[in-house]
Amino acid sequence: MRQPLWKKIISYFKDVVIEQSTSIYNDELTVSLVKGEYQLTTEEAIYSYGLRYDNYFTAFEKIHLEKVGNDVLLLGLGLGSIPYMLEKSFEKNYSYTAVEIDEEIIHLASKYVLNSLGSEIYTVQADAINYIAQNEVKFNMVAMDIFVSDYIPTVFESVDFLQQLKETTADDGVLLFNRLYYFEKDKVKTSEYFQNVFLKVFPQGDKIDINGNWILVSDKSFIK
Repeated sequence: MRQPLWKKIISYFKDVVIEQSTSIYNDELTVSLVKGEYQLTTEEAIYSYGLRYDNYFTAFEKIHLEKVGNDVLLLGLGLGSIPYMLEKSFEKNYSYTAVEIDEEIIHLASKYVLNSLGSEIYTVQADAINYIAQNEVKFNMVAMDIFVSDYIPTVFESVDFLQQLKETTADDGVLLFNRLYYFEKDKVKTSEYFQNVFLKVFPQGDKIDINGNWILVSDKSFIK
């Protein structure tokens, strides 16, 4: 949904709230226009921020997107920042399957962002744990971006789940796993996860250090 020009102009000076809603998974969901981009927030975290979703934007700048095939799996949708930035800034029109547990987030993403894209996007309202356990399709790129407010539920940090993600990623594909790396406790937890879990499942893995986050990459050959 396009916003009037005056709202975009104002958004460079102060945040413009467009819509507020709630769901069984999120007590507060706010869609705002911030510096010309749609932003989705909860009370404690930013879930999506258009072209300014720096974690993945920076990661995409640092990986060989030309090596990525057509089929992309998104675990965690937000407002669709990942397909939005890949199409608008990187000129990539992949075919996406987006798994999101919160039906209201799917509704907001479809209303404000997804319907403006030319890329094929198939949304699935499901718990990613159940989806991955039953999935038999291989994807060329898997973007793991699941948070509940500002933390990753422990079920998504297990070796079993990571092994299932490996089986979901094509042999010549890549998994990108977004993790917090801001506060000291986050740095310790993410460093230990990378060394003791991630690299055991993906021995050729590496990381992209972004201010406040690490994007774990399953195959270092994808990093420029």
